[in-house]
Amino acid sequence: MQEDFLHYLWKHKKFDFTRARTSDGQPIVLVDPGMHNYNSGPDFFNARIRIGNQLWAGNVEIHLRASDWYFHRHETDSNYDNVILHVVWEDNIEVYRKNNSIIPSLALSGLVDRALVNKYRDLVTTREKWINCEKNFPEIDEFKLRHWLERVYSERLENKSELILEMLKASENNWEAVLFRLLSKNFGLNVNGDAFLSFAQSFDFTLVQKCALERLNLEALFFGQAGFLEEDFSETYFENLKREYEFLRHKYQLKNEQVIHPKFFRLRPDNFSNIRLSQLASLYHRHKNLFSELIRAKELNSIFEIFKVETSEFWQTHYSFDKSHKKRAKRITNSFVDLVVINTVVPLKFCYARETGEEPKEDILKILTEIKAESNSVIDKFNFLRPGTARNALDSQAVLQLKNNYCDLNKCLNCEIGAGLLQAVN
Repeated sequence: MQEDFLHYLWKHKKFDFTRARTSDGQPIVLVDPGMHNYNSGPDFFNARIRIGNQLWAGNVEIHLRASDWYFHRHETDSNYDNVILHVVWEDNIEVYRKNNSIIPSLALSGLVDRALVNKYRDLVTTREKWINCEKNFPEIDEFKLRHWLERVYSERLENKSELILEMLKASENNWEAVLFRLLSKNFGLNVNGDAFLSFAQSFDFTLVQKCALERLNLEALFFGQAGFLEEDFSETYFENLKREYEFLRHKYQLKNEQVIHPKFFRLRPDNFSNIRLSQLASLYHRHKNLFSELIRAKELNSIFEIFKVETSEFWQTHYSFDKSHKKRAKRITNSFVDLVVINTVVPLKFCYARETGEEPKEDILKILTEIKAESNSVIDKFNFLRPGTARNALDSQAVLQLKNNYCDLNKCLNCEIGAGLLQAVN
């Protein structure tokens, strides 16, 4: 038994409230269960309850056992002074406020249908299940599933917005600088995301704008700050980079001691850090106002046009400074742009619209539904349980959020799918 089950019972009135009595025998009429509070403080705000002949308005706190009130030291916390009812499963002790007045308590253990309790225990009890509802997941109503996935994806966007807003504050509201740091992080992919972010944070973004006129200058800045110019190679290109970087380093007092050095292990050559840095430099060399261009782009095709860039000429014949190969253009691929749109462009568009008082949702959903679903073990498993669960990028991002923030945390009762399975009991 977990407290979230008691929250569910109270919120949805899933108990026999015709027999509800306080511990001292007074009848309870539940007028309004109140607003569920997911932050610190009492579990439900502004409830309205009639106890005996008195109508009360205030907060409700819920525990498995009444003694948990003291275990959590609520008796010393003024946030709980306005609790009008203590809802518990086991009423094992009387509970008092700070002023020593007793708080009425309601024990739910004898008021709940046993079939509902058994259904809840069957749902949340782990018996080598990948997700708790995997047996029922294929049978979930399609409309309810799509509605819930859209809501869960909105939560994912909200979570990503927190990082963006932190970056925005640190950059003194420079959206172009925020875009550069997010793009850098995502150009590093999972393996080098932190390394690329540390590189992007090691100098002021205005330096990118100053160097963008000459691609060699921008590559020198990027390769130098990322730590790729510390060795010696005889290539003219390398020597030019190193000379230009030394000039920039002294002029702008650049430091890179805190930059995490990128890894190459287990990466495909086209994902090598030097290739991605050259592509990133090409992108900023070609687009001087990249953030504005991406915000104006309403169609996925327009975004793809913006990212049609490739490495500089040297990297068309090299994967490293000292080994050459037959010439081959190394463009940013469509699949890579998909990842950039999912992880950078869409969250940034969402956050920018919110900050400027616009409603971005329809544009964002349209872009995401045009991108095919990602493929990894989590997404593939959902599609195995229910073919077609993740049809596009919106769905695949949503199921990742669902698995990490609901399924893995046993938050079935905060999930419309899990709550819906219990709703069917009575």
